[in-house]
Amino acid sequence: MPREPRLRVLVVDDERLIADTLAVILWQHGYYAEAAYSGEAGLRQAQALNPDLVISDVLMPDMSGTEMAIQIRQFLPACRILLFSGQAATADLLEEAAAKGYTFEIMTKPVHPQNLLARLENLRKR
Repeated sequence: MPREPRLRVLVVDDERLIADTLAVILWQHGYYAEAAYSGEAGLRQAQALNPDLVISDVLMPDMSGTEMAIQIRQFLPACRILLFSGQAATADLLEEAAAKGYTFEIMTKPVHPQNLLARLENLRKR
């Protein structure tokens, strides 16, 4: 019986430990996952990887997760994007993205692995 292809997931967070940990958890649950540590690096990796899903922190120093997500949507319109943040300032960035016609799923930090996996499964089914 043919195996279902692995979904390609890009995890982007300027906190390397978070990005690496989430990527490992995703690998352990059957996803093909790569980590990037900045918005700029995430953008480059998205162009190379062509991910089915991007999971990204919102607040990063070089480029916000929403800015990166908007750019990714421009060249990968079918890519699903899940943003996460522990910061209240995130609401402003999401409102700016919405004003440009982009809406994204959001989760609050800290992200519990089981909640993340359930959310990814729901995104995958849509």
